[in-house]
Amino acid sequence: MDELIPKFEALGLTAEKAKETANNKKLAPTLDSLITATGQTTFSKNTGMLLYKLAAKVTKEKSPHAEYIAKAIASERLASDEQVSAATKFCAKNDPAENEQAFDDACGVGVVVGDAEIAAQVKSVLDSIKDTLLSERYRAQGRALGKVKSAPGLRWADSGKVKGAFDAQIQALLGPKDERDDPASVKKAAKKAAPKAESAKSNEPRKWEPASLESMFAEGEISRLHKAGENPQIKPELMAEHLRATGGQVITRFPPEPNGFLHIGHAKAINVNFGYAKTHGGVCNLRYDDTNPEAEEQEYVDSILEIVRWLGFEPAQVLYSSDYFQQLYELAVRLIERGLAYVCHCTGEQIKEQRGGEDKRGPRFACAHRERPIAESLAEFQKMKEGRYAANEATLRMKMDLEDNNTQMWDLVAYRIMFKHHHRTGDTWCIYPTYDFTHCLCDSFENITHSLCTKEFFLSRQSYYWLCDAVEVYKPVQWEYSRLNVTNTLLSKRKIQALKTAGHITSLDDPRLYTLPALRRRGVPPQAINAFVRELGVTTSDTVIEVGRLENHIRGALNECAPRIMAAIHPLRVVLENLPESHFEELDVPYNPRDDSFGSRRVPFTRTLYIDRSDFRDVDSPDYFRLAPNKTVGLNSLAHPITCTGVRHAADGSISEVLCRYENEGSAP
Repeated sequence: MDELIPKFEALGLTAEKAKETANNKKLAPTLDSLITATGQTTFSKNTGMLLYKLAAKVTKEKSPHAEYIAKAIASERLASDEQVSAATKFCAKNDPAENEQAFDDACGVGVVVGDAEIAAQVKSVLDSIKDTLLSERYRAQGRALGKVKSAPGLRWADSGKVKGAFDAQIQALLGPKDERDDPASVKKAAKKAAPKAESAKSNEPRKWEPASLESMFAEGEISRLHKAGENPQIKPELMAEHLRATGGQVITRFPPEPNGFLHIGHAKAINVNFGYAKTHGGVCNLRYDDTNPEAEEQEYVDSILEIVRWLGFEPAQVLYSSDYFQQLYELAVRLIERGLAYVCHCTGEQIKEQRGGEDKRGPRFACAHRERPIAESLAEFQKMKEGRYAANEATLRMKMDLEDNNTQMWDLVAYRIMFKHHHRTGDTWCIYPTYDFTHCLCDSFENITHSLCTKEFFLSRQSYYWLCDAVEVYKPVQWEYSRLNVTNTLLSKRKIQALKTAGHITSLDDPRLYTLPALRRRGVPPQAINAFVRELGVTTSDTVIEVGRLENHIRGALNECAPRIMAAIHPLRVVLENLPESHFEELDVPYNPRDDSFGSRRVPFTRTLYIDRSDFRDVDSPDYFRLAPNKTVGLNSLAHPITCTGVRHAADGSISEVLCRYENEGSAP
């Protein structure tokens, strides 16, 4: 690939970047073909960067007119990122050579936005938010620039000139930056101006203000996803049929496998899928991915729907991948008939070797059965269906692309044999489709518009699209976001099951776990979980979130909804010796001292009361602030404190009773 390095350097890439690109087996040939298509050997820096970005973005399948776009860049018909993006979008649905004028109109070719027009457009935007700018000054500068850049009249304007006009007008409106634009100074001045108000406010409980569901989708890439009907198809009639069926409505799905309880990470997936649909006026289905009868149980099926509803969502439909077993089988036959699938008799170890070994870095080679005749594979697949092979003796594999750098294109298994009873279809089937075969096709059957999943499925996007196109069915769009990782939590189903097997827990809803049934059993309100995941937003960046952030939301939610109830889990008897045996008072104890709307209840106060054993020590220490011999402490809701005067022990040496004095006469010693 060394011969490519000088060609890439001619684009303006550094020697190091050119070498790195030449070694990229996917990017290098694409970029080389685009350079060749231009017929040029030298390029301006801007042209070179646009060609590089185009090569990184396009594929032959997705952008069949990429060479046309490359020529338009080289001739400087397209001179900005915005124009190139518009060009790729136009070419995804149209042939630019057939209607060059439509291409030029869609991409702003020849549109010149003069300096005077730029200044006028910038002024118009700034005038519309003038009050905000005068109030917040330079703190609102970023938002103001975003509004300017999104102004329709500036779409094709030179971005450098737009920024220059913006800076000049902001400077003229606000003047130079001063102490008013320093966040620390602003905060200090506000605090100094109203110290009493600030002091009073600091004594007030901070109100819990959870993020809204809609806020999850207001920023970032997820706020710019395609609209229903904009995803290209291998045949136009597939989209036409899809739109007839859906009316252009957004449809998403939450597709858990019923092989365990949902955990805190699934709460994000539920909010993303149900929330995106709700925010865009659409619907979300719950679809159980029940294609592995070895691991699925009805207990988990019931629990999943229960938890989805507990979090406040209602599926438009409750579906199962097993609903489509017959359709999936028929598409598998179609795939074989098109020469795109074959029955394989290799062992798991042999398949691993064919894919480059354990580390997948060795040589890749085709299976011996890959080129068997279509009729033979059809007959073998029928034998699999009839149960004439034992488990693991045969699989159906998709004939994909062993030369592709993407491991998800290395002839994935589509069907395997399992003589297991299925919780819904019983013993009707002994062959079951894999996730890689099932998932995209079920999305297609259900007319899903946005297949939203976590980033571990990023490589699967290519095989997802490949299979939909291979059998010529409607193709949804897959988009990936980062999964939720929380410190000090164990979420792996396998590891949690190991804890149960070892006897450390008795059930998968043990309150110490972070499965959603466990959190519910612990008393965590569902609104706290929703607020936690919504606050994080939806991004593609991998992060690990401190569990303390979840706990903050739990406290906030409980403050809003939970009455304060007293209980002594390990009760210890306390006798107030200076009160008569007949002493009886009724205390009015509020359910929430900071919110009168919760009301109150009447609690009896007598000579004998109970505290939790953890609230008493018979040997005091400086860092212990609860009851101990000769120590005075207050009790919740009592007018006066109590002082420990003695301790009684049981025969086994344990503390059986604490003797105290109620300090209702004079001051405590």
